[in-house]
Amino acid sequence: MKKLFFPIVLATIAFVSSDFARAERPNIVVILTDDQGYADISLNSLHPKEVSTPHMDALAKDGVVFSQGYTSGHVCSPTRAGIMIGGYQQRVGVYSAGDGGRGFDPRKTIFPGFLPDEYVTTAIGKWHLGLDDDYPELKWHAMSRGFDECYKFMGRGGHSYFNLRSDTDGKFSGAIYRNKERINDEGYLTNRLSEEAVAFIDRNKTNPFFLYLAYNAVHAPAEAPEADIKAYQARFPGISKERAILMAMLKHLDDGVGRVVGKLKQEGIFDNTLLFFLTDNGGSKAMSADNSPLRGFKQSLDEGGIRTPFIVSWPKKFDGGRTVDTPVISFDILPTALDAIGNIPPENDFDGKSLLPLLTGATKAHHDTLYWSKGPDDEWAVRRGDWKLHRTKDTVELIDLGTDESETKNLAESEREKVQELNEAYDKWIATMAAPITGASQGKAKPSAAKLESSGSTEREIERAKIREQRRQARLKAKKAATEKNERE
Repeated sequence: MKKLFFPIVLATIAFVSSDFARAERPNIVVILTDDQGYADISLNSLHPKEVSTPHMDALAKDGVVFSQGYTSGHVCSPTRAGIMIGGYQQRVGVYSAGDGGRGFDPRKTIFPGFLPDEYVTTAIGKWHLGLDDDYPELKWHAMSRGFDECYKFMGRGGHSYFNLRSDTDGKFSGAIYRNKERINDEGYLTNRLSEEAVAFIDRNKTNPFFLYLAYNAVHAPAEAPEADIKAYQARFPGISKERAILMAMLKHLDDGVGRVVGKLKQEGIFDNTLLFFLTDNGGSKAMSADNSPLRGFKQSLDEGGIRTPFIVSWPKKFDGGRTVDTPVISFDILPTALDAIGNIPPENDFDGKSLLPLLTGATKAHHDTLYWSKGPDDEWAVRRGDWKLHRTKDTVELIDLGTDESETKNLAESEREKVQELNEAYDKWIATMAAPITGASQGKAKPSAAKLESSGSTEREIERAKIREQRRQARLKAKKAATEKNERE
């Protein structure tokens, strides 16, 4: 018996230690809302009077608010791709909703594939990372990419909130999937997603899990229960019908957040749940969103297009009720989750960085430089420190976000060396990115005006080429002047 004692004890210790380690690993929850305005959350002190999000506000009290939380995309799909790979989605050719909606390399490992096997994973809600034209193969489906189960729609960006049938056609129609089965469901979609999330937590409350809850609210179409719309119109008679609908949609979204967090607390697992809350891009002008005090909306690289509410909670590891002003970005989520469970691959291609040092107060430093790009010959931006260089087809803006978060003063003329520095940083970065999935280039060499004239191109195309050449010559002239200055010094 003595000979058996130590092996039995060691085996018992190993079993208990392993079980303890599993119990200690946090659950991971990502709640991603859609097109929610920066001021359409009442923790923003500038929110309009009609905005009330008590459950989101309560989550902020339990967690840490990042006042400069960015998304890597200016529209839905690019941000989602970035979250799934932990880095710039441009590395896999996603610059636009068209790129992401088509789906990127199905062989590339995404979020659930980095988690230990004991994690149960689900994707609930909006996918927007590949179509289902190949049904029933579904190579872009969440379960083909590593998720264990799902309740979701694929399609494009929007889905009807009332028509949850898979056997109808229309702009906002599309199959609802339970796992890989197309189903006909009923109810209000925002509520159904919340119900599915609560049921998933209930089934897996004794196991570590990853819940990716991607609401499509408050994305178009503008649909909400009529009684809720009328209630907002009666209470706030000065707001438009469109704004009343948005507020009704937002109410169901906030209630859903409350139900999910409430379930975690009810089961006693909230404290050991690492929870991220953010939206996928800035609020949509078409849906009457409010992004105060930021300029711009979804689809732009103004602050109002890429800066969003951003909350992280894990009561067991860090105190809540705080605000951190360091800029962070949506693709930091995956590295943070892996850091929390001690599972970051020693060799990885993440651009994201763990937020835990910021959350625990170990540091105030994070990303040196952040980049955004919409693709070929299009809008792009770079942020380094408080400086943001923002280029569109027709404008060059340099903003000091430390003093001007509303982007009202262009300093490009007075800070030409900074413009050049950030231009060069962007050129170096974009050269390492993949070509867009849709087949265009990243906006590098374009045909000259002379070549276009000889090929019979339109006057508009020729004029745009001339403008590009003028800009290129101006950049070269500025670079030469800076070089000569350095040599003189």
